[in-house]
Amino acid sequence: MEIYHSIKISSLAEEDRPREKLQLEGKAVLTDAELIAILIGSGTASVSAVDLSKHILASVENNLAALARLSVNDLKKFKGIGEAKAIAIVSALELGRRRKLLEIPKKPKITCAREVYELMRPDLLDECVEFFYALLLNRANGLIRKALISKGGTSGTVVDPKLVFKAALEHGASSMILVHNHPSGTCKPSDPDEKLTKKLVDLGRKLELPIIDHLIFTDVGYFSFADESMI
Repeated sequence: MEIYHSIKISSLAEEDRPREKLQLEGKAVLTDAELIAILIGSGTASVSAVDLSKHILASVENNLAALARLSVNDLKKFKGIGEAKAIAIVSALELGRRRKLLEIPKKPKITCAREVYELMRPDLLDECVEFFYALLLNRANGLIRKALISKGGTSGTVVDPKLVFKAALEHGASSMILVHNHPSGTCKPSDPDEKLTKKLVDLGRKLELPIIDHLIFTDVGYFSFADESMI
């Protein structure tokens, strides 16, 4: 039989009670045990909710991930934890898990052509037809989205400038990087590539929506118009 030496939450100074502490000082200052104590509400006649929570945490070496693996029946084995309290703990940890899954990853910030090449590898590696993308960027050069503008054949794809800038304006882009692949493996830009790039760069200047690079992607390397001072 386990013996706890503690006092009830109701007899603590107000600033030490988990609920009041959260209201007065904010959620970040609470310990894991205090947060769990809020979930279960009360302990037993001989142990406070905080100490009961500490005991539960100690059983999993204070590892919240391990605590999340406990079932309702596992938690009910602790004296003072009935079905309702066990369900409250399991539910709270499941909400935390789901929130983690939904966290939005930080937008990659693009600083060089190599980063563009690596960013586009999952989309363009081993493709046997041409794709034309516009990478839409915010003011900090963070990627807003990869916008697929067109898909063509093995020797080229038709690009409508209106669609390029329509995508940028719809998503509030501040600038763009153009990317298309050469299935042939040739990095060197063709005459149509150069003419299209010049046309889009000129339109971008007029619309105050600059195109900062145009990358030609191949499975073995890339060509950057910006690196070659062609933009």
